[in-house]
Amino acid sequence: MTDKRQGVLPDTAIEAMIAGGAIRCDIPDAGQVQPASLDLRLGTIAYRVRASFLAGAGRSVADRIAEFEMHRMDLTQGAVLEKGCVYVVPLMEGLALPDDVTAVCNAKSSTGRVDCLTRVIADGGTEFDRIPAGYTGPLYAEICPRSFSVKVAPGLRLNQIRFRRGQAVLSDAELAARHAETPLVDGVAVIDEGLGFSVDLTPTAKGIVGYRAKPHTGVIDLTQIGAHEIADFWEEVRGEDGRIILDPGAFYILVSREAVTIPPDCAAEMSPYLAMVGEFRVHYAGFFDPGFGHGVPARGVLEVRCHEAPFVLEHGQVVGRLVYERMADAPRTLYGTTIASNYQGQGLKLSKHFRG
Repeated sequence: MTDKRQGVLPDTAIEAMIAGGAIRCDIPDAGQVQPASLDLRLGTIAYRVRASFLAGAGRSVADRIAEFEMHRMDLTQGAVLEKGCVYVVPLMEGLALPDDVTAVCNAKSSTGRVDCLTRVIADGGTEFDRIPAGYTGPLYAEICPRSFSVKVAPGLRLNQIRFRRGQAVLSDAELAARHAETPLVDGVAVIDEGLGFSVDLTPTAKGIVGYRAKPHTGVIDLTQIGAHEIADFWEEVRGEDGRIILDPGAFYILVSREAVTIPPDCAAEMSPYLAMVGEFRVHYAGFFDPGFGHGVPARGVLEVRCHEAPFVLEHGQVVGRLVYERMADAPRTLYGTTIASNYQGQGLKLSKHFRG
């Protein structure tokens, strides 16, 4: 890998890292390399642990598993991870990063939309989902299903990893200049440490504004696409006068009011807005690859959980932001055009595991 330009590394660089051993990935699956990220695959064993943990400086995840393990499960024939429990699964991929490349991980969109909290941990790690430059070692997924129990199997892709060299984040001034040249969002751009987006509580043709997870359901088989009935797992949410009241502890799927665009030479990551705006959290499930919404309007799906007290959420309220990053080089493929996508051109949409 000879290109030393700063920014998010594209698919061609990721493939070169696999070939050169910087990413330890025996046989990549088809479609595992995305325009600006790599999907990570579950291994064959899940460890049920007493609590979430970080390895901590100078310690290995394997040592911490031995400290907190309750029991282990063979995933080879598929296994159910119970909601409210914490599991650690060794991933099929490991790293031997160059000294000038860092990595950041995130849950894939489909993972976040079923309220499955999953984060990557690494040896010596003091943060979730952050891998320092020069790291050499294994990777693990910490998985905590929250609203639904889920069935998983080896090779399932719940997380993705993105690689960066140097400074990649676009400043507010750079974002404003790009928006003036080619709009990044339809309507007025709210730019403050990223591009702000608000919630849309306008009813769809079906009269709904979102979905709320039912409290007592069956298992979602994450290995199956389009295999589950929406009504078995979700309640329809209908707004009143452009507002809804969020129930504490409940999980909602809503949608952004704005259609957003990620240019081919950029990537983006969803980030929470100021905590002071209300007692709720918009879960930021994933990365936005180059080409998302480019030429095909697409809105962001919001995974929302309310804390502490009931909260009135109103149409147009700013709830999150997109942090844009420059690509180190142009990717060979773009999201939703040269590769298949479940969510290009999306509006209010549940994960790919549901019918309709």
